[in-house]
Amino acid sequence: MNLIEYADRDALMLGLANKIAGELRAALNHNDRATFCVPGGSTPGPVFETLSAVHLDWSRVDVMLNDERWVDETSPRSNTALLKRTLLKDQAAAARMVPLYTDRPTPEEGLPLLLKGVKDALPIDVLLLGMGTDMHTASLFPGADQLDLALSDEAPELLAMRAPGAPEARITLSAQALKSAIATHLLITGDEKRAALETARGASAQDAPVSLFLPEASVHWAA
Repeated sequence: MNLIEYADRDALMLGLANKIAGELRAALNHNDRATFCVPGGSTPGPVFETLSAVHLDWSRVDVMLNDERWVDETSPRSNTALLKRTLLKDQAAAARMVPLYTDRPTPEEGLPLLLKGVKDALPIDVLLLGMGTDMHTASLFPGADQLDLALSDEAPELLAMRAPGAPEARITLSAQALKSAIATHLLITGDEKRAALETARGASAQDAPVSLFLPEASVHWAA
């Protein structure tokens, strides 16, 4: 694990955005397309806002969420809608978004319609993860109904997931799919998440799913 500490959150967001832009540019120099896999939530918003203005051949970039709540884009809980507002605009409007939601009542019913798009976008070139204070990442929650499968080497690329701490049903990339990434970054802020990170370093993947990604990750932190 490579822990990078920043003087403040503004420096973190700008530094991380610049790092990701460089990695995406390098990936496009070697391949026809690049895949950028990102978390939902509000924390990475400033990173996305900066990246959206970067001059890059975004038409060759596939953007895919780590996971999604099973809600329509009209919901304030939709990560897809949030991503469209923060990243997929300006220069980055040309990027292709790989959907993780479709108009079916449950993620189990929608999953077969989404799986091919996810498979086609793998492997991931640049992976950005977030982490909850419970040490979950993507929708790999401690105690989730399909966590054992999602963490296993036999897991499919995409799974439906339900967890005690998650109010909606979810759909998530499996650990195996996420670990296909060439470059992995974890973005956390605040003392509480720094403490959770230290706990995760010595915990099992069942108790702290994020621990599975730490050996290969650059962790970006500011108070």
